[in-house]
Amino acid sequence: MANFIFNRSLGRVAEFYVRIDGNDPANSAFIIIIWNTSATDAVLKDLDDVAAIEADVNTAEVTNTGYVRKTLTDADLVAFAPDDTNDRVDLDIPDQTWTAVAAGTAWTDFSVNYDSDTTVGTDSAVIPCTFHDFSVTPDGSDITAQIAAAGFYRAS
Repeated sequence: MANFIFNRSLGRVAEFYVRIDGNDPANSAFIIIIWNTSATDAVLKDLDDVAAIEADVNTAEVTNTGYVRKTLTDADLVAFAPDDTNDRVDLDIPDQTWTAVAAGTAWTDFSVNYDSDTTVGTDSAVIPCTFHDFSVTPDGSDITAQIAAAGFYRAS
């Protein structure tokens, strides 16, 4: 589960998931970004887009060789299905692997972000959804972010 949900995405992550899953709009996706940050959750959760996170003086996207942002489209998501037995929605995404990540910047967290049009390419249009602790010191080996069995987001 997420450490926190960004204020702008409170109550909206399931909506974003359904939109991506339904390919509406076309080219919508979740974008997984790895961060190195010493900023507090209280500071970060107020930021409204990925460009604002990047502008935070205590936060930077990692630049290790072998790192790339991951894009999850409708083909990567399981069909949206509310859990009527437990009266909640649990959303999951596949575990993510980066191959042969070189030493350099330490990884502290990752975020799941909603991009309504991946062809535009501006971080000011990408909405941060959830933020997760992910402490890794790259050393040239593969790195896998294992998403919790309960998923990356729960609404109840």
